[in-house]
Amino acid sequence: MTLAFSATAAAPSAAEPPMTVAAAFGNTVLSIYPDGRSQKIWLQPDGAWTGLSRRGNPLAGTWTVKGDQVCLKQSKPFIPFARFCQVLPSDPTAGVDSKDLTGTRIHLKLVKGHITQEQG
Repeated sequence: MTLAFSATAAAPSAAEPPMTVAAAFGNTVLSIYPDGRSQKIWLQPDGAWTGLSRRGNPLAGTWTVKGDQVCLKQSKPFIPFARFCQVLPSDPTAGVDSKDLTGTRIHLKLVKGHITQEQG
């Protein structure tokens, strides 16, 4: 399973997105796993997202906001009924400890720019 955080099926609202979502636009949200590998997610303002799995496989879907959380629904590869919401980091200097869809502990980190490889 590739979802580090995944989601809700509703379309994005016309209202301004919360600051945590707006901070992700044009940047990379890393889900860092205990083994050191990471999943990368890029949110677009139109409610779409793309990404790369820990193995480098392409990911895609749609996002919505539910309270202070961002909810993703994955369509590539398709995972039926995979819905999951997370609070995203909005500050590149501070991450957020969380769990992925399977309960694995992860560290979410916001990195400036659209990165595809780890920066050392």
